[in-house]
Amino acid sequence: MDVLTHKCPNCGGALTFEPDDQKFHCPYCLSIFTVDEVSEFEEKQKQAQMAESETPAEEPTAESASETETINPTDTAGEAENAEGMSDSMDLFLCPNCGAEIVTDATTAATYCYYCHNPVVLQGRLSGNFLPNKVLPFAIGKEEATAKFLEWAQKKAFVPKDFFSQEQVEKLTGVYFPYWDVDAETQGELTGTGTALRVWIVGDIEYTETKQYEIERAGKIKFKNLVKNALSKNVQQKMVTGVQPFPLEKAVEFKNQYLAGFQAEKRDIEYADMQETVKKELHSYSEDLLRGTVGSFSTFVPRQKNVDVTKEEEQYLLLPVWLVTYRSNDSDKKTYYYAMNGQTGKVSGVLPISYKKLGLTALGIFLGVLLLFLLGGYFI
Repeated sequence: MDVLTHKCPNCGGALTFEPDDQKFHCPYCLSIFTVDEVSEFEEKQKQAQMAESETPAEEPTAESASETETINPTDTAGEAENAEGMSDSMDLFLCPNCGAEIVTDATTAATYCYYCHNPVVLQGRLSGNFLPNKVLPFAIGKEEATAKFLEWAQKKAFVPKDFFSQEQVEKLTGVYFPYWDVDAETQGELTGTGTALRVWIVGDIEYTETKQYEIERAGKIKFKNLVKNALSKNVQQKMVTGVQPFPLEKAVEFKNQYLAGFQAEKRDIEYADMQETVKKELHSYSEDLLRGTVGSFSTFVPRQKNVDVTKEEEQYLLLPVWLVTYRSNDSDKKTYYYAMNGQTGKVSGVLPISYKKLGLTALGIFLGVLLLFLLGGYFI
């Protein structure tokens, strides 16, 4: 599997994607490039490497062959297989910048080298059948995301003081999560009996009029951008779901350059595994929409309903989410998770409570009330 670092065409430094201007920045020579410029440069590099590989090389001497075998850093299969305690779900790669080992789980597709902080993309995990159709790039940079997160958190009462520390804020991480995006069409029919009641009073007599109607509804319903989570290890699905919706109209054709400087996950839930669930949702939504056209009858009793999914198209895409975690200092050491939409800034999560702050506030209120009571009794 190829481990890629997108290099600066000018100095060879590692490029990162900046959401603020939707361009790639080199932190070393401060050069800025568009995605097309980076892609064009890398394509030329690839063609040059192919041309060199087709050129017959001199046959190495025994000394040089031995040296090549000794310093080859890419053959890690044996080391990975023999590493004691290495989980089957973990993989080992080498950083192309410093040669340090990078350990990831089976679904990680982009990450950082912990030694040189070089952004790397594990290209094989987002290729072939796992190649995303589209990616929605980050529109909010880390600085803006941090400010929005703190603004949201500071509005809440009784939050622990260390929650706002610099160490905690630096944990904010941009991650591309995998999703399935579904467009569908259904053909639905609904029949039933609607009852309309009218009551009026003339003198001492109450009159009731009952009218019954045979109701028939039929129509073609279109659904667009039904987004479903495609990562099973994302145990905080409700949290990530809470930052929706995403402006999917801004999604672009996938290029792994957009992952530079962020983490990314590949899907491990296939659409076939959720297709029946999606169809049930489409049936339910269609029935509700048809039922909403019936009108304001006193009662409606459905007699027959039928929905067929006539068209169903899914595409695999990566969506941007800023994540941060917080482990409380209480005895239970509970971990709190927060997510922010990388395009809109919408935040989801449950903030921790400082029971010390809560206790001091309650004590202050109690003492204040007690003082007012005592002073009131003194002046009576």
